[in-house]
Amino acid sequence: MHLAELKAPEQRVLGCLIEKRWTTPDQYPLSLNALRLACNQATNRDPVTDYDEPTVREAAERLSRYGLARLASGHGSRATKYRHLAEDALGLGREELALLAVLLLRGPQTPGELKARAERMAPFASLEHVEAALRRLCDGGYARRVPRRPGQKEDRFEHLLGGGAPALDGEAPARAVGAPARGVETPAREVEAPARERALEHRVAALEAEVAALREDLAALREELGAATPAG
Repeated sequence: MHLAELKAPEQRVLGCLIEKRWTTPDQYPLSLNALRLACNQATNRDPVTDYDEPTVREAAERLSRYGLARLASGHGSRATKYRHLAEDALGLGREELALLAVLLLRGPQTPGELKARAERMAPFASLEHVEAALRRLCDGGYARRVPRRPGQKEDRFEHLLGGGAPALDGEAPARAVGAPARGVETPAREVEAPARERALEHRVAALEAEVAALREDLAALREELGAATPAG
């Protein structure tokens, strides 16, 4: 199975299985209904989907045929449950899987955004650790760098489990983390930028992403409390 064959529902299901393994371990493996709800969450998902149960079941079954997931219903259990097999199938560790899950669930993101959003699955000591894990993902063919566009401060990264979007006209080809784009010269002012300036930019980006993640968590908590409060 070529990774580029994974369709959107399969990508979402795989991302949810990886995420929930570490964020809600008491509910893992996931029942089909729990997996459907995870796929259709209104927070921490982009785009927000409305998959029905047959769509989720078919996606999980295809992932099982690909060797990326399997049925995990216990003896005598009535509910159909699934777990992922990404560690063995893809040969990735926890840090790489956490980043891959966020990319699968949220689309292209900067290292700072990825660090903040992957914290619940795998805490990263610094952005350098995030970039090292991204480098491993890129080297394995699971992700690639999306060069920054005019007005953007940082490059973003996207996963390649669905083949990835083609490069835009005039956009540099994807490259491994830390490597310059082919045929593109790095501006001298970027090379000569003081280390403390670059470190400050990374820190500000990480803080902005953390604030955004906290706002999302707060919104999700309010939504849960509202649902738990009886009307009237």
